[in-house]
Amino acid sequence: MISIVGLGNAASKIVQNFEQYGQYNVFYLNNKLSRSSKRKHKLKQYEKPEDYEKKIPNLKKFFSDLDDHVQFVVVGSAASTNFALGVLEQIQKKKIDLIYIKPDVELLTGIPKLVENMAFGVLQEYARSGKFNSITIISNPHIEEALGDLPIRGYFEALNSSISWVLHYLNYFAHSEPEIGQLSLPSDSHRIRSVAMLNMENLEEKWLFELDTPRDLCYFMCINDKRLETEKGLHKKIVNQLKEKPRNAFRKISYAIYGTNQENDFGFCVAHTNVVQKNT
Repeated sequence: MISIVGLGNAASKIVQNFEQYGQYNVFYLNNKLSRSSKRKHKLKQYEKPEDYEKKIPNLKKFFSDLDDHVQFVVVGSAASTNFALGVLEQIQKKKIDLIYIKPDVELLTGIPKLVENMAFGVLQEYARSGKFNSITIISNPHIEEALGDLPIRGYFEALNSSISWVLHYLNYFAHSEPEIGQLSLPSDSHRIRSVAMLNMENLEEKWLFELDTPRDLCYFMCINDKRLETEKGLHKKIVNQLKEKPRNAFRKISYAIYGTNQENDFGFCVAHTNVVQKNT
């Protein structure tokens, strides 16, 4: 089992999507809750970022049944992100994969912009130093671009659903044997990650955040079971497409192919780096 923790109102809406799967224990930390309960903790609101940092809630009892593997979701500009380091310190003995949702920073102003600038840099540095197992950066504008034009109603629901779907399948791949392929483990120092959705016709990547200097790139492909059984030359075609991608001693490529009963093929690429990403 994996524990999924959402810190803040927006992050809580993302982790709620994991309730549909049986492999997760979901924990909510936000100020919209009517009251606290077993896996829901009502947070207090403050006016200044420094007030959050001074008044970190004691969550040791709340996290008493947390699984050894934790995926912790934060949204960069949210006021509750000021709690992040204090909350994460209370679960530091766990294996923590941080999921950082980056908002559209061009329109951010005031305190939300300050919070995002601080959190984006500091949380990457913590991951890079090994305090977290990894940090995966996902950008809302990049998701929107990958999904295409979206209506206003249901906008964030579509983004949140896509984020949880991607993360769930990456967890699935991590705990499943592929039909074929050989994944290389990224270097232990490459703890900063991003994800791309793949066009399965040509393996073109639609990045959910584009890393500077990506190092290890791992391609995960889910292909319809019948196609795996009947289409000759498919493996050779995929390998040749991967060979055409830029690679060198520092930029390594590996892949794995999985079967699915879904009609449409889909896939992802996970890129890793040790370079802290900068706000642009």
